[in-house]
Amino acid sequence: MEDLEAAAAVGGKREEPPPTYCVTGATGYIGSWLVKTLLERGYKVHATVRDPAKSLSLLSLWTSGERLRLFRADMQEEGSFDEAVKGCNGVFHVASSMKFNVHPNEDIETYVRSNAIDPAIKGTLNVLKACLRSKSVKRVVFTSSISTLTAKDDSSENLRHVVNESCQAPVDHVWNTKASGWVYVLSKRLTEEAAFKFANENGIDLVSVITTTVAGPFLTLDVPTSIRVLLSPITGDPELFSILSAVNARMGSIALVHIEDICSAHIFLMGHAKAEGPYICCAQNCLMSNLVQHLAEEYPCSNIRSVEKESNLVPPEISSKKLRDLGFNYKHGIEDIVHHTISSCLDYGFLLPIAK
Repeated sequence: MEDLEAAAAVGGKREEPPPTYCVTGATGYIGSWLVKTLLERGYKVHATVRDPAKSLSLLSLWTSGERLRLFRADMQEEGSFDEAVKGCNGVFHVASSMKFNVHPNEDIETYVRSNAIDPAIKGTLNVLKACLRSKSVKRVVFTSSISTLTAKDDSSENLRHVVNESCQAPVDHVWNTKASGWVYVLSKRLTEEAAFKFANENGIDLVSVITTTVAGPFLTLDVPTSIRVLLSPITGDPELFSILSAVNARMGSIALVHIEDICSAHIFLMGHAKAEGPYICCAQNCLMSNLVQHLAEEYPCSNIRSVEKESNLVPPEISSKKLRDLGFNYKHGIEDIVHHTISSCLDYGFLLPIAK
């Protein structure tokens, strides 16, 4: 597959028209920024939305709109992605549910399977089936999550020194422990597994991006969930802080990536001929106490949640070696991520200015 970043130019002009890419879940945090990035890089984009009315605010933010087409599509409706995918060179499947916990009156496991896991799998398979029918799609890049992985060793509660793409969270353990955020963990873990199974059986070139906690600026009408989780030590939201704490317990640290870098990684993997399988996308990870310190330095409020400092603890490396070995480089570290996140939330009004 031709590298997107090396699209040939002769006499200053492209030999061929720019590729066309479909982005599912275009009104979400990653999806909306990915549409923006693709348009800025000169590609044509088919963006799928469940409710076109909710995308109106984004149209003015997506520059170069003449190369953009919007399509209504619902992941639970088989065939609804056919028109959006038709004629596309590749598909970025970003859309997913963000259910973290449930509190049903009925049997909880039955409820989770029927209301979270099964719909997520069905939706992803509907997208992959549309790609098969298109005959034009050469690769699908699937947005996965660090929630599918664990730093804990299978044989004990000890933390591994290095976490790579093979360190998958055991499904039985997630069902049994039901730690905060467990519904999302199962949904992403089982959906990615089903996607690779279907892709392998049907000859689809599928690559997944295992996103760590994504933060930075945003285009969405609401503050993205990942940012709310990251800022929970500041806001004091107990449910979101429990999710952040559960991530820290499972991974031994908080792993971060800037929204610009996660979108660049998606595009990089779409175009790299040697890309295959899953790739962790982590710019930097740090202990929970260090994260809180970074937040406090950027936003010095008096009510920030105190976290006991982990003495003499070295966090596991959340390794992006597989991605870096292909030639990918990160633009933003933790200081940028925290600064841009706080600045964006101040501009939005989610955080109040600190009196000086």
